[in-house]
Formats: sequence, C-alpha cells, structure tokens
Amino acid sequence: MADATNKQTTDAQPVVLVAIELSKASWLLAVYDSTTDKISRRRIAGGDAAGLIALIGEARHRAEHRADGPVEAECVFEAGYDGFWLARHLRVTGIGCRVMDPASLKVDRRARRVKTDRVDAESLLRALQAWRRGDRHACRFVRVPDVAEEDARRPHRELNRLKKERVGHVNRIKGLLALHGVRDYQPLRQDRRRAFAALSAWDGAPLPSRGRREIERELARLELVLEQIAEIEDGLAATTAGTEDAIITLEALVCVGRETAAVLAREVFCRGFSDRRSLAAFTGLAPSPYSSGRLYHEQGISKAGNPIVRARLVQLAWRWVRFQPGSAITAWFRAKTVGAGGRAKRVAIVAVARKLAIALWRMATIGIVPDGARLRPAMGR
Repeated sequence: MADATNKQTTDAQPVVLVAIELSKASWLLAVYDSTTDKISRRRIAGGDAAGLIALIGEARHRAEHRADGPVEAECVFEAGYDGFWLARHLRVTGIGCRVMDPASLKVDRRARRVKTDRVDAESLLRALQAWRRGDRHACRFVRVPDVAEEDARRPHRELNRLKKERVGHVNRIKGLLALHGVRDYQPLRQDRRRAFAALSAWDGAPLPSRGRREIERELARLELVLEQIAEIEDGLAATTAGTEDAIITLEALVCVGRETAAVLAREVFCRGFSDRRSLAAFTGLAPSPYSSGRLYHEQGISKAGNPIVRARLVQLAWRWVRFQPGSAITAWFRAKTVGAGGRAKRVAIVAVARKLAIALWRMATIGIVPDGARLRPAMGR
C-alpha cells in the first residue's frame, strides 16, 4: 500500500533527481527520472559545473517531453572538500540543490562493505528519495551559508589553526634545546633572540652550529606565526566595532571576550534553531546514553557539530564559574560539585557549557540576559 502511494506521488509530481559523488578527478552522477522510474549513470570531469548543468537540462527536457509538462530538478551531494560553491551555482541557474551531512547516511554494518563511487552515488540518491517521500530520518542536510557569512568565519578559523601551529613551533624549539641540556628557554618572550644568542650547552660549550641554525629557522617561523596572529586579532577588534549586533551583545557580558563572541555569533547564532535541544545537538554537548534491555550507561557527549565551538564553550564555562559568581548557572555548578573531585567537576563543566550555549543564544537572539549575570559597567543598561 505504501509503495502504491509513493508511486502515485511520483507520477503526480514528475521529478529528475541527481546524486553527485564528488572527487577531484571526476564526478559520478546517478540520475533518476520519475517518468521512467530508471536510474542512469554519467561521469564528467571534476569541477565541470557547465557540463553538469547541461546534462541536467537534457534529462529534464526528456522528462518534460514524456510528462507533457514541467518537471522539477533537484541535486544532492555530500558536504566536504568542495564546500558550497556548487550548491550556490546550481541554485542561481534554477536547479534545486541540497548538501547532505555525510554522517547522517545509514551504512551497512558489516565488517567489510562494498564502497565505490557508484555505490555511494546510489546511496545518496536513495536517501534523497526517502527524504522526499517524508522520511525525515533517512538523512540530514546542512545549511548552505551565503558567501559573506562563510567569509566572516575565516578569521577565527585561521586564528585557531595558527595557535595550534604556534604550539608546534614552541615545542619543537624546546625539544631541540633539550637535546643539549637547555630546559629554561622561553620562545614566546619578547627577548627570545637575545636570550637565544646567550645560550650554551649543558657543559658551557656553544650550541652545535647546525643545530643552532635549525633553531634560528624555527624561531623565524614562530615569529611569522606570531605576527599573523596579532594581525588577525587586530582585524577581529576592528570587525567587532562594526554592525554585528550579536557580537556586541555577547561582549557586554563579563568574561566573554571579543574572540569568543565572534566565534559564537558567526558559527552558531547566525543559524536558526527550533529549540534548545537542537542547539545542544549542534554544539555536540548533548548526552548520548546507551540503553538496551537491562544495560544502561552514559557514553558522554556526542561530540557532533563544530569542534571549534565546543572547545570555546568549555573554555568559557570555566571562566564563567570564576568571574560570574552570582549567576544561576554558577550556583547550579557549585551545588552539583560540593565536595566533589576533579573528574566530577570536569563532567559538570560540560553541562555548564551546554547551559551557557542556550543562555547566550537567548541573549543574542531575543535579548534575555542570563539570570544573575553581570554586564560590563561601560555596557550596562
């Protein structure tokens, strides 16, 4: 009975569905035409958007000829290396396009399953068909940001990457010096060059020449990274002084810095969430219980969504319980961790991060200040 209903729906609304398996070398297309109920496969060169549009136009024209009326066309591909430019390009030309979350696809649970471009394209196509029939659990689609919104995320993402690179350079320099018994050199100090020139090995002898030159090159790379970090942080300061209301609103809170406010506003609060549960799920701070029969245990947070946002929220949670002592969230944390050890506090701080995400979302979108939170004096209302 369900198959008959689906067939009637397909006949009543003719459609051409195209699943695209993207790669650098080539794109494999699985094209479904509801007027024939058949799937054809085509391969085009990677990045050939014009060829893709022409192929969809041909399939659409043939379907319209058979259906004797207009036919909808819709594409789907997985979010990944190519980003969202193809979705924007197709939408400009009047072709519907959805970008699928790869983690939402149901996969075979066998230890060894067949995985080819053809299998992957057909899997995408079946998931889109199921979703169009009304099965909203068949897959999930990601939101396609506009160019300006996506570009606004570049500074803090680059900053996050540069800070990791800074740690790598510092550790490398310290490791090279440790080979010669030098353990107290600090590469991040302003006088790093002068202090390095005065260094000697454990026995007072000069550092070996090749090792010294390697460390000097590493110092040069570290200084370049530090210069770029300072440049990006200055850019964040200039951007915050502009018209981004959410950033300015969040920065009014004590312990919420400019960088954290920018990350939350541009990564999270620019999206539309239906409720607090969907927000917690997006940040990856939602619990993931395991319950089967008599077995039940917590597996920790899901860690889905954006890792940059999750790390920022956990860092902010530690600052919040220290610098916002009068807030309701801090009171909850202290009540839960009275007499508790370090592990219990680390578990509770994740719950604080989840509560903060919801509270700050409400503040950024509808202006509700978290209960008991302090605002900066210069920004207080």
